[in-house]
Amino acid sequence: MSTETPVIELKALTRRFGKLDAVNGLNLTVSPGRCYGFFGRNGAGKTTTIKCLLNLLRPTAGTVRVFGLDPQSQEVAVKSRLAYVPDTVAFYPWMTVRATLDYLASFRPHWNREIEADLLRRFQLNPTQKANALSRGQKTQLALVSAVCPEPELLVLDEPTSGLDPIVRREFIETVIGAYQSGDPERRTVFVSTHLIAEFEGLIDEFTIIEQGRESLTLAADDARQRFRKIHARFAEAPPVLDLAGALRVCQSGREVEVFADGNSERLLETLRSHRPEDLRCEALSLEEIFIVSGTANAGSL
Repeated sequence: MSTETPVIELKALTRRFGKLDAVNGLNLTVSPGRCYGFFGRNGAGKTTTIKCLLNLLRPTAGTVRVFGLDPQSQEVAVKSRLAYVPDTVAFYPWMTVRATLDYLASFRPHWNREIEADLLRRFQLNPTQKANALSRGQKTQLALVSAVCPEPELLVLDEPTSGLDPIVRREFIETVIGAYQSGDPERRTVFVSTHLIAEFEGLIDEFTIIEQGRESLTLAADDARQRFRKIHARFAEAPPVLDLAGALRVCQSGREVEVFADGNSERLLETLRSHRPEDLRCEALSLEEIFIVSGTANAGSL
């Protein structure tokens, strides 16, 4: 366990709107240099959590620390070290792309013009185009450029690619975020809330799933793939009733059986093997599959 100060640390975070607990006793720790996934269904409390991190909302209870600092009392010190891309972005409509970037750069002590030029080229953004003429996807691209160019220690992304087409989305995730982190892998941290889990599969180091404002599961991505497995069995004829107690989910169609396991794949494999299948395979689940089956089973965290 690292002794470094966590980039993000939440302890018993609660944010209440009237009688509704949008976030309810959430604990979360993000270490430096990680790409951390924050997953949950719509309304699970992801955006509310992020707004508490950024002092856009005041917590009802609990503590929030970013770089070990209190974002309420040390807001400038916190925000000078991070960049944030919300799920819906807006710019001054009369400003051009060039003027917008220059305006945002004026607030930053550092701004990488080489990265800016490269991203404008990749995204095919016209520097002379006014913000009010940009599509939703182009506005998202401009927000991503403005977030990456200061090369902050922390990049907070709330559904950052939802307005992008699939080709641009993949390039941004694989190339832009990958390059951002590799520029200083020990220091640069990404905290990403997204429902497009599959597209971040190769970058996520650790993740938390929340349900109704509470932590449902927190795991390192590699540990999750070891723990959650999918078993496929095919029999010569329709199998008898199988005792697969403890499986997260069992799907049977004719001679084929698919079993989802949570840490007990070896026992389930032995049960299936005892019925002499003609084909038996076991593989790791993707993070998206883990999100789906753990939510269905209401899995608890380790």
